[in-house]
Amino acid sequence: MSATLQPHQKELFGHPVGLYILFFTEMWERFSYYGMRGLLVLYIATSATASDPGFGWTTKDAIWLYGWYTMLVYVMSIPGGVIADKWLGQKKTVMLGGVLLCLGHGILAIPSKTAFFTGLALVILGVGCLKPNISTMVGGLYKQGDIRRDKGFTIFYIGINLGAFLAGIIVGIVASEYGWHYGFGLAGIGMLLGQIVFVWGQKYLVGVGDFIGKASESTSDSVVNRALTKIEKDRVVVLLISFLIVIVFWGAFEQAGGLMNLYTDIKVNRTTGFESPDWLREIPAAVFQSLNSGYIIVFGTTIAGFWVWMYRKGKETSSLFKMAVGTIIMGLGFVFMMFASKEASSETFGKAAMYWVFLAYLFHTIGELCSSPVALSFITKLAPVKYASIMMGVYFACTGFGNKLAGSIGELSQLEPYEGKLVSTKEVVYPFTEKNEYEVKKEGGKSIEKDYAINRDKNFEIKASVYPEAGKVVFKGYNKENNLNSLFTINEENKLVNKLVESGASKESPYHAKLLFEKDEEKAKIEENKGDGKDYQLSFVLEEEQNAQEYRIFFGITIFTVAFGLLLIVFLKKLKKLTHGAEDFNLETKEAEGFELAEE
Repeated sequence: MSATLQPHQKELFGHPVGLYILFFTEMWERFSYYGMRGLLVLYIATSATASDPGFGWTTKDAIWLYGWYTMLVYVMSIPGGVIADKWLGQKKTVMLGGVLLCLGHGILAIPSKTAFFTGLALVILGVGCLKPNISTMVGGLYKQGDIRRDKGFTIFYIGINLGAFLAGIIVGIVASEYGWHYGFGLAGIGMLLGQIVFVWGQKYLVGVGDFIGKASESTSDSVVNRALTKIEKDRVVVLLISFLIVIVFWGAFEQAGGLMNLYTDIKVNRTTGFESPDWLREIPAAVFQSLNSGYIIVFGTTIAGFWVWMYRKGKETSSLFKMAVGTIIMGLGFVFMMFASKEASSETFGKAAMYWVFLAYLFHTIGELCSSPVALSFITKLAPVKYASIMMGVYFACTGFGNKLAGSIGELSQLEPYEGKLVSTKEVVYPFTEKNEYEVKKEGGKSIEKDYAINRDKNFEIKASVYPEAGKVVFKGYNKENNLNSLFTINEENKLVNKLVESGASKESPYHAKLLFEKDEEKAKIEENKGDGKDYQLSFVLEEEQNAQEYRIFFGITIFTVAFGLLLIVFLKKLKKLTHGAEDFNLETKEAEGFELAEE
């Protein structure tokens, strides 16, 4: 490397130094985003009267919010791209996004519903400004046709997942040990670090991500104002088709933060055999979100190297082919979730082994590595330069639509709970429950007390066998003969009776349910109501029904994604013609400069 080179011309490990600035900026931004994402559904679904309270929404509603939030995060990439292309340029828009994210994550640390939704709104706006533009800047570091571009995006992608990996472990453990809002606050610190890195590294990004609308008149005429050529129009068509792949891929993949996150929390045996600390004795569900990013760190360069090897062997390595293969492999990961569902349902109130989740995420990750970083690079190869950020914004918007699809599919997996209310006194409830340990703060320290949950306005659960008899529903304690019907009333009992009769449940072959009793949130705030055992609401689903529904969803995702990937391969040749050789010309290792994204 010549000593006379300017900072923005320098290279490190065969790539522009600017790549590593963007790497670390995105790493900390993803630390903040995935840290919060890993907690979101679990926090929303946690009871408002739990020891560390959440919103107390149903799992179905929690996934509904998750779907909308993750969709909006990425849909806002379209206005984020427009802001960059029309007014600020990519670099300044990334800066703006970072500021909004710092504010949003900071506000999320405040324990109030108003602060929570305000923080979510700011995070949505911040990601919309930052995400499409920082990715486009990566493409701007390389000349058109530079073979290093795909590998550069893979390195960038590893940065994304290093942040996500650290967030899944650190934020998940902090939230488990100290509370939800400490986890949200830690995510905000990560974003602040990312903003500091980006500001410091500006000297390595000279000429990348600047506002081209203020270029010279000749540049403006040739790039900004001219109409698209026939080749560029064809390439845009291919990009739009590839965006359909993106929707399908993320519609399946993003079950990770919603359905699979909840499934891991409820239906997977997370105990390890260690006695302490608490987070190691039973691994927090949010920590499993780090598996995907951890696998990417381990296998990222290997998968990228495999495709380079295939290319040099003269095999099919087009971006569309990689995306199709990635979709198929990712879809096959849900086969392991089908096995997990079968194992969990093989015994009453059973749980699946952790290794099914490990295997599912492994296949999801390999599929993602084949598809996602390639899709980013594909856009920078085909997108006309004057629509560079907008097309990247459309890509991320399609990712958002895929996320919303994921939320809708996740909602389908969660049955509407049957509801009722507790009508007996707390003294009658005692024999059906066990005392729990509670940490009590006292002057001079803390102590541990044992008490019934109902005495402390906490949630409690009773496992029951359920079957129809003489037009009524009978609830009995699981593996006991004690009748539970006198404890509560249920709404729409006839609906439940009909469901049990249709399903063939009987006294000899009953269905089962975990009866969850939750104190009314507003009544629990009234001091004179403390520990009175009143105002408890009941909710439950039939375990057999829920298990069957989750299995159907996992099976359906597998079949659809694999079939879709195979169909894409069938039409591969026709689609490649419309790219007009955008991926046919590769320069081995020339200095990266400029940022035109498509040939004229």
